[in-house]
Amino acid sequence: MAALQPTSLSKHPLSSGTPTIFGSKVQSGDFLPTQFRFWTSFRSNTGVKLKASAEPPALTWELKGDEQNGIMEMESGCDLFGKLKNGFLSFKSHKYMENLERYQALAKGQAPKFMVIACADSRVCPSTILGFEPGEAFMVRNVANMVPTYESGPSETNAALEFAVNSLEVENVFIIGHSCCGGIRALMSMQDKAESSFIRSWVTVGKNAKLSTKAAASNLSFDQQCTHCEKESINTSLLNLLTYPWIEEKVNKGMLSLHGGYYDFVNCTFEKWTLDYKGSIMNGKTRVVVKDRLFWC
Repeated sequence: MAALQPTSLSKHPLSSGTPTIFGSKVQSGDFLPTQFRFWTSFRSNTGVKLKASAEPPALTWELKGDEQNGIMEMESGCDLFGKLKNGFLSFKSHKYMENLERYQALAKGQAPKFMVIACADSRVCPSTILGFEPGEAFMVRNVANMVPTYESGPSETNAALEFAVNSLEVENVFIIGHSCCGGIRALMSMQDKAESSFIRSWVTVGKNAKLSTKAAASNLSFDQQCTHCEKESINTSLLNLLTYPWIEEKVNKGMLSLHGGYYDFVNCTFEKWTLDYKGSIMNGKTRVVVKDRLFWC
């Protein structure tokens, strides 16, 4: 197998020493159509050699030492996107094409019954857990599934709420929390004089839940307090929803219902409850009164 020195590769004038490959050619070279595997992780003093082969992949970098790590990482990245590609093609074949009429209707508009506010945690996808199909739930996911008060000002969460409630006219807002929540753990372990951060600024939305937990569960272990706060934070966000005038108006008229849910992925159970608006109003909107509590296991 003949070895080609990297210096035989012309370089893009705007690059910083890295050859740019387009399809089967180097931009300013005239290689015959061959397949290339291009590894970007190299240095000029590593003794890199570019090898040509009659069989694909035609060109590979022969690397020394730590440069092999760059290859392994790139191959791993390709594997990850290969999995995503297979997932998409499977969805297209088995769901999209088999329900083409439904998806064509969704292309014209959406009319979901639910607005779901869930945690960004990768382990708690609402569509997977609860079986939501495309078009059934308008979703926003954030750290610890929190809803700031109306007075807190604009955020992506209340922007989504405004669109879902006023434009899509959803009938249910469903806040879903979960076990082992890192955001709640951060809230519970946060010191009053800790340095400012994006996470700290956000999770302070649940400060009332933390205070309630400390008052009601101070005798429990820290882990147990976090579990208590995970549920208490959902109720705090349900009360925060009532600070939005257009949400409270619809709830009062019976046009909108507010629900809480808790997914325990350690034991694979799910709790669901609904805010009792009249009962909560009687408590001055300082404590949630719930109804229709269900436990699925």
